Amino acid sequence: MSVPPALAEIVDDFAALSDPDKVTLLLEFAGELPDLPEHLRTEAMEPVPECQSPVFLSVDASEPAHVRLYFSAPREAPTTRGFASILHQGLDGASAEEILGVPGDFYHDLGLDKSVSPLRLRGMAGILGRIKAAVRRQI
Repeated sequence: MSVPPALAEIVDDFAALSDPDKVTLLLEFAGELPDLPEHLRTEAMEPVPECQSPVFLSVDASEPAHVRLYFSAPREAPTTRGFASILHQGLDGASAEEILGVPGDFYHDLGLDKSVSPLRLRGMAGILGRIKAAVRRQI
């Protein structure tokens, strides 16, 4: 199992930082989550109940070589929004095979264990798990 190059680069960026700077970077990611395209509405997206905050996702694996990911996460929940943005930047456009190969616990490699509660980290695992399940259903 491995991670796609874009996600590996994000992991490397986090690994190079001190714990307080990792939190700062996570918050920067939160500000970079793109808005939903016009054709998507949150009501039609899949909820991620593993997250403490309301997160919704949509996965389009109609082209398995180029999977598209869309997220809705509230600005008032910057940790969760940051996780969604990391997964968006690291996996959007990756192949179905690459996404399915990401270890379910890769988020430990971000080194946020000391700064973010285990419950919140499990939310990131939940988001990834739901992405993988959607990919499997569609390919």
